[in-house]
Parts: sequence; structure tokens; C-alpha cells
Amino acid sequence: MIKKHFFFILLIAIATQTTAQILPERERADLRNELLKDRFDNLLPTLMDAAGIDMWLVISREYNEDPVMRTMLPATWLNARRRTILVFSRNKDENTIEKLAVARYDVGENITSAWDKEKQPDQWARLVEIIEERNPEKIGINMSQYFGIADGLVKTDHDALIAVLPSTFKSRVVSAEKLAIGWIETRTEKEMHLYTTLVDITHDIIDEAFSSKVITPGETTTDDVVWWMRDKVTALGLETWFHPTIDVQRSSEKLKSHIDSFSKAKSKKVILEGDLLHCDFGITYVMLNTDCQQHAYVLNKGESEVPKYLADAYKKGNRVQDIFTSNFKTGRTGNEVLAMSLAQGKAEGLRPSIYTHPLGTYGHSSGTTLGMWDSQGGVPVTGDYPLHENTVYAIELNTTVTIKEWDKDIRIMLEEAGFWGSDGFRYVKGRQEAIKIVD
Repeated sequence: MIKKHFFFILLIAIATQTTAQILPERERADLRNELLKDRFDNLLPTLMDAAGIDMWLVISREYNEDPVMRTMLPATWLNARRRTILVFSRNKDENTIEKLAVARYDVGENITSAWDKEKQPDQWARLVEIIEERNPEKIGINMSQYFGIADGLVKTDHDALIAVLPSTFKSRVVSAEKLAIGWIETRTEKEMHLYTTLVDITHDIIDEAFSSKVITPGETTTDDVVWWMRDKVTALGLETWFHPTIDVQRSSEKLKSHIDSFSKAKSKKVILEGDLLHCDFGITYVMLNTDCQQHAYVLNKGESEVPKYLADAYKKGNRVQDIFTSNFKTGRTGNEVLAMSLAQGKAEGLRPSIYTHPLGTYGHSSGTTLGMWDSQGGVPVTGDYPLHENTVYAIELNTTVTIKEWDKDIRIMLEEAGFWGSDGFRYVKGRQEAIKIVD
């Protein structure tokens, strides 16, 4: 009992060192449900109107959830139950939206059960009754060839749905791709307030990881720092959405290839004085995700600051960020932004590579794709998707810089959460402006 009590106190102490912003589980649940209510009541009708869909069916079975459904479940539903069928019925003329569940239970406080099994034993038959009563012009289902998150209706449920639909309605079934993407990619004002906190927490953890509290040159390995970050996240009661990486660039080693640099299977190295460190790290909190890459330098004996040649190289990374985000424009495709930014960067003598992805409910989310590290000529289909307002992106890119003092090239690799809205682009909570110091 004493050991458990001590561990609990230690856990709180570790967490408090980083931030007091993280809510207890019950308050997180309340916040999640509040955010969902706002999205269902205020965002969803607009998205359905824009997609031209007046009924949206989201269908899943327990432990095989449609990725969209996962973002719609209340805080106390960790999974769908049995077969859960959600029906969103929009009446644009009357400006109403019904949120129904063809399920035995209400799905939280936002979605009302519309199936009494004692009156209608067949779940699919009850769905057909609801459809016939509302007589929708277009019935959207989650099918998409290129956007995986919008392709969540499995074949079994698709076939069962089509089999029970009257012929009148079969011709009205359409892909809900644009609606599903819009639901996943669009952030509300309330969510953006939360996002600031989330990025703050991410930055705090990186700051501590890249410090003498964690790193002792000549002893600490890159793997030690990775697992310290994992433990820190767990102590805070959070989750990582991908396993972090820590890697090293140093004067005595050649620059790795892109394949090696982007491999998640990093080799373990002992961190030494004079190393340029890099991390890739992201966390999950109340339905949102971060994705952040930053750099730190381990001071050599006698050094009190980052060498100027590294500091200058880092500024070139910031410059690529500025060029890239200045080319954001609503309606412009990811491929267009990518091509413009690479051309401008190269014209300035930079050697950029851009591979930015949508960020939000999922780490690698749906929306505008702006390059991939191995597709710098553009990305078919997903890169042709236009930029929409009220969306968040992991501004992920790098630039290669020749360091004469090291007689080699290095790669400045950066990633920060950025928001695109009606007022233009902004970082959700700033960006790294200079290399951190491990002294």
C-alpha cells in the first residue's frame, strides 16, 4: 500500500513538472462530449450542405470501427457496440439535423436511439423505415478509393445495406468522401483553443528531453531519450500516436540517405558532445494529435552557444517554412502549393524537401496532401485536393545545408502544427526559431 501511494505521488510530481494544463479523466470526458456536441450541432449541417448530402450513414461493428465513427463516439464509448448504425438526416429548408442511432442505446447525449427491437426485431429493416420516412435525395456512405479514413464502410455492411434498400433508394446512394474528409479535417474554434494547450505540452516534453536533466553526454543513448519521452507521456496520463525517434548528425559521419532518415527503425547511439540532435514526437489528447520535429545541440567543452554555422543552417530551415506557408491559399491544391514552394526555395539557393500532411483527429489525417518525402513532384489525387479553411497541418519539411566546418551536408528537419483559416496561416503555438542547447 505504501509503495502504491509513493508511486502515485511520484507520478503526480513528474506530471506537474511539465504542465498543470492536463485535465483529469472525468473533465477530459466532459470536454470531449462538449466538443462533439458543438461539432454535431454547428459544423455537421454546414458540411452536409456543402457536400450536397441530406442523409449520412456511418455503419460499424464492435472492434472494426469506421475511422469516422471513432471520432463520433462519446467519451465513455471506447468502441462501437454490436453493430452501430448512425444516421444523420439534414433538412436544409427547415435548418434541422437529426442525429439518430439504429442501435439499442443512445450513443451518448448527442445521438438518440431510434430502434426499439421489441417493435422491429430486424436492425436493417428499421434502418430502411427511417430512410423511407425521411425520403432523402442523396444517401452518403463512407466509400473512397484514395482517402483511407473516408473508406470505412466494410464490404459486409455495404452488401447488407444494398441488399435491404428498396430500388428507389439504391440509385440515391453516393460516396460521402467529401463529407467524411470535411468532418475529419475541419477544426472548430473550441478545438483550436484546446490545440494550443496540446502543442504547449508537446513542446514542454521536448524541452525537458533535450536538456541535461535527461542527457548526459557519453552515457545517454538516443534510445534512452526515446523511452524517457514514452515514460513521460504515460506519467502525464497521455498517449503517443507513434513511437518517437531521436537521431544524431555529427561531424564524423556522412549524411544519411532519405530512406535512412525517414526510417522509424533508428539505430541506438550514445549521445556525444558536439552532436546535433533531432526528434520526431507527437501526442494524443482529447481527440487531437500533435506532430513535432525539433533540433538540439550538445555543447562541446568550452562552448557556451550553438556554433554559428549550425545556427545559420537552422535559419535556412525556418526560411523554407516561411516560403511554404506563404503560398497557402484557400482552393489551391496541395500539389500547386508544393510546386510553387519548391521552385521559390530553389531559386533562393536552398535545397528544400516538403512533405506536409493534414493533422487533427488523426496524426496522418485526411485532407490536403502537400508532398511526400519520396514524391516531390506531387502526389496524385490526395495532392489535388484543395486547401480548405479551418484546417490544421503538420508543417513538415527539411532543407539540406553544406557545413564546411564539418566537410559534409546536414539536414535541418522541422515539423510544427500550423492552422489555415480566414485570417491566413499561423502556427498553433509558435515554432522553434533556434537550435536548443544541451549543456
